[in-house]
Amino acid sequence: MQHLSESSMKIKVLLILVSLVFVAKLHGDSVKGLSRGPFLAQKDALVLRSTDFHNGQYPWQIIRRSSEAKDGVTVSSLKFSSPFAYDAIVPGTVLNSLVHNEVYPEPYFGLNNAKEESIIPDITDVGSDFYTYWFRTEFELSNSFLNKNVILKLDGINYRAEIWLNGNEIGSMAGMFQRGFFDITDFVERDGKNVLAVLVRPVDVPGGFKNKYKKARAVGENKNGGDGKIGNNVSMLMSVGWDFTFSDGIRDRNTGIWKDVVIYPVDQVELRDPFVKSILSMPDMDTSTQEISVEIINHSNKETSGKINAEIDGMNVKINKSVTLKPHEEKLVKLSPEEFKSLIYKSPKLWWPINKGPQNLYEMKLSFVSDGVKKDTCKTRFAVRNISSDRKTPDQSRQFYVNGRPVFLHGTNWIPEAMLRKTDKRMYAEMRYTQQAGINFIRFWAGGIAESDYFFDLCDEIGIMVSMEFWLTGDTELPLDHDLYRENVADTIKTIRNHPSLAYYISANERNTNNIVQINDLIESLDGTRGYQEASEIKGIHDGSPYKYVNPMFYYDDTASERGSRINGLCPEYGTSCLPTLECLEEMMEKKDIWPINKKVWDYHDGGGFHDIVSKYVPAMQQYGSIETAEEMVWKGQMVGAVGYRSIWECWTYNRGNNGDRFTTGVWFWYHNSPTRQVCGRMWDWSLEPTAALYFSQDAHEPIHAQYDFIKNSVSVNNEYYNKFAGTVAIRVFDLDMKLKYQDSVQVSVDSDDIANDVMEVDLPTGLTDVHFIRLDVIDSDDKPVSDTFYWRSNSEYKGKGTYTGPLYAGFSDLEKLSQIELTAAAVYDYDDGKYCVTIKNQTNALAFMVRIVLADANTGRPVRPVFYSDNYFSLLPGEEKVVEIESFDKLSSSVVMIDGWNIISQEVEIK
Repeated sequence: MQHLSESSMKIKVLLILVSLVFVAKLHGDSVKGLSRGPFLAQKDALVLRSTDFHNGQYPWQIIRRSSEAKDGVTVSSLKFSSPFAYDAIVPGTVLNSLVHNEVYPEPYFGLNNAKEESIIPDITDVGSDFYTYWFRTEFELSNSFLNKNVILKLDGINYRAEIWLNGNEIGSMAGMFQRGFFDITDFVERDGKNVLAVLVRPVDVPGGFKNKYKKARAVGENKNGGDGKIGNNVSMLMSVGWDFTFSDGIRDRNTGIWKDVVIYPVDQVELRDPFVKSILSMPDMDTSTQEISVEIINHSNKETSGKINAEIDGMNVKINKSVTLKPHEEKLVKLSPEEFKSLIYKSPKLWWPINKGPQNLYEMKLSFVSDGVKKDTCKTRFAVRNISSDRKTPDQSRQFYVNGRPVFLHGTNWIPEAMLRKTDKRMYAEMRYTQQAGINFIRFWAGGIAESDYFFDLCDEIGIMVSMEFWLTGDTELPLDHDLYRENVADTIKTIRNHPSLAYYISANERNTNNIVQINDLIESLDGTRGYQEASEIKGIHDGSPYKYVNPMFYYDDTASERGSRINGLCPEYGTSCLPTLECLEEMMEKKDIWPINKKVWDYHDGGGFHDIVSKYVPAMQQYGSIETAEEMVWKGQMVGAVGYRSIWECWTYNRGNNGDRFTTGVWFWYHNSPTRQVCGRMWDWSLEPTAALYFSQDAHEPIHAQYDFIKNSVSVNNEYYNKFAGTVAIRVFDLDMKLKYQDSVQVSVDSDDIANDVMEVDLPTGLTDVHFIRLDVIDSDDKPVSDTFYWRSNSEYKGKGTYTGPLYAGFSDLEKLSQIELTAAAVYDYDDGKYCVTIKNQTNALAFMVRIVLADANTGRPVRPVFYSDNYFSLLPGEEKVVEIESFDKLSSSVVMIDGWNIISQEVEIK
């Protein structure tokens, strides 16, 4: 076997042509319709992102609160300086900045983060004062602030903050999930430098690591949330530790300014939090009714009268309403369809989920005009759609509908970056991969966070629905301050409610509904357009698992465990892992710990061994032959992960609705993205390097997809479109040396948004080699290819539940007998599209198995990240070719395309 390792990527460059990769501007350019930066609702704003890490325009510092930096008067003065100051990352946390300054080593490497190693002090050992820091920066106002009120907005701090400007305390904040607005007009210098200093204190109750429960609460689940006291705060609960990530959490509990700091001008009157409450008539979907609301704040000492002007592009709405504000009055103003008939709109363009239709978005613009002067403006995007759910199903499981049509959930659980090292670039990349994987519904798990507007912008554009689960769990105690919790919930609702992708609200994860903080009144009064339930595993959503690696044959077998395959109803958590690439493993531990496996290090990067990577996943890799090197291990790990991911998706799809052996309405995969560097990887590693699992998920979720059942030996065809599909599905079975041993085809007709199960029964011939291959092709009624799927299968007999047997698990060592072959490849860079186009041909008589393409930096030989490949880890039959498009986010001085695979001789390809 040939593997794309660090050594192979550093071989002598044979054919390299320097190729410049496009750079999209952060605000404006897009790829495949996706915004490269947030939809900006506030013009003329200063966004105080740090020069370090974020490449912003503002140098920030952090200084621990001490005797020399005790009071805000001193720290927020121009004269202040300290030899103990460090360059700071904003948005970011205290620990982010200390690691950036090499005060502490990288937490995601080796055992650096482990509390028992005492390398990075834990807040429970050193006290809250140790992680209480000032964040300090300087700024100057631009000409757009001339004669205007100046507003400071902090989008998110964790956990309590005092805000100082030029020696004046201007306010305070508390709770992780609400914004702070401060009128700093009377304190800001118009013609010179200003000093902003924010004292940030950690959570009130950092929580300890003595487990609250004597045994796990759920089957297959470890004890989580430490002693449970982290829940006394309104914060990111997983920061104390959870079973799927670092079990001992993050040492500073993510203390810091974790969202943007923004300064913007208004002319006495401010418009804030505009909302378009759009109701679609059902079931005819002929009319949408819009109600506009906005908060208006008079920052002046005088009574002010004027008009709110509202425009909705695409709806021919141009209306206005007179408003009078008392001095310093804040007022909620509504423009209702009863007042303005143009807010009742006929034949609206609707928003649909991915694969179901277009994601039509409308834009509303508001302005306040007084005495002919435009005092403030704002805008927001919204859409017309109806998302609902009910339990009118055979098993009373919850079914979601969009615009009256049922949607089967190919869903997933979104996990935040553990140390909140977040950038727009990372968000764009993860959402691009999510789109590629065919995900249509994301669940925010309650132990995480509320993601940014940019996250929702991208979900709006892709067509991904989102369930917002607030910050209560059954593993942790309730917040001590219920009012503070409700304030955070209310502000979060205000920030996300315009997004059509937002589909559902849930109060708590796996918690008794008799012991929660009630928020249903806030959801109804501030939104009123989405469904809601009190906890995650009630009202038609059952409990989760499996979470870790199991024999993929178990997904097909409903007797596979004491609770069956668990493929039924609507499941909130169900998943497996995929080993990262060797390059990624080398970035999370010493080479000596990779192979032979250092169990202590591997288990730490596996949630304390939660996913059974060492005990279960590694033995599965050994079914592909003996493992002598790290290179062999990680390649076989890709095989195991790819099979596991695709099997899960296909088994859930087979049982969608009433079509299969069990009734299902969908699944949320547990879990979507790696919060840290992990050996229990996902469809992409924390470093944004895709694994084979991404492309096998993409295959399983292609809109027209033929799939093979490894117990029934049958073929089914799934149709995600709202159009009926008619065509042909064909099967070919090859032995190890590519002899065609079986073929068949059948015409199929698949109803709109449905699956045609078992359209072909496959009578596998006797005498197949121990490992053989199955190729499915779907052809439309015009004889045009629609999709293809490639499987490998063994002759291992499946012996039922609890066994590690079967044609998807065991007996693949003969794959090592595949002939080593060289592929023919050509690469072209298109400057207009900003894409590489790589054509790969298999001109041999052998199989090209699991071909991997890597866009690498020609100077270092390391993979470029993030990079978006239209396909990867694919196989080519003799005589076949494939064209792969590659896009890169960043500009490169020089690059090279590398190709290798399971039995592929590594090569570098000239880029023309």
